[in-house]
Amino acid sequence: MQADGAPEPFFTPRLDAIPLDVAHAEEMAGVLFDPALHTYTGGAPEDAGALRARYARQAAGSPDPAELWWNWVLRLRADGCLAGYVQATVHETRAEVAWVVGTRWQGQGYAKEAATGLVRHLLDQAGVRTVVAHIHPGHAASAAVATAAGLVQTDERADGEVRWRRDAPRGTSGPGRPVTSGDGP
Repeated sequence: MQADGAPEPFFTPRLDAIPLDVAHAEEMAGVLFDPALHTYTGGAPEDAGALRARYARQAAGSPDPAELWWNWVLRLRADGCLAGYVQATVHETRAEVAWVVGTRWQGQGYAKEAATGLVRHLLDQAGVRTVVAHIHPGHAASAAVATAAGLVQTDERADGEVRWRRDAPRGTSGPGRPVTSGDGP
């Protein structure tokens, strides 16, 4: 995390996760145009103007100073195009995450790579201790992504979605530091 609370970029073998900017709206409108992307989440594709407005709100950050909104677009390193996004809402040491990869890039492991990279980034670099995702019970592809990222399905539900969770390994505190006397619970 940067001093201003903005997210740091992170990288995976094939993807660059770049902090979201309003300038990404035009290209992302094309990435997210398929109504099938909204089957489990609701809503409909947004045009570039609507995405610009949403990205401006997201970039401005949460109105709650105790909550951080971190959003990244996913750039394919091989050809430089955007292919989706990942996001995290961080409150203290807990992050709620989500991921979307455009239809054209699905089935190639990008969502698993992006989600795994996001979870690793949050647990290793951002001081997050718990990562949570909410997944529609019928969305097998997202469940597979969550599993690949090390999240485990729980018995908890929120708004009809299943809660998946991963906790930082015991013995660490903050960005990759071992727990020392007085750091842990």
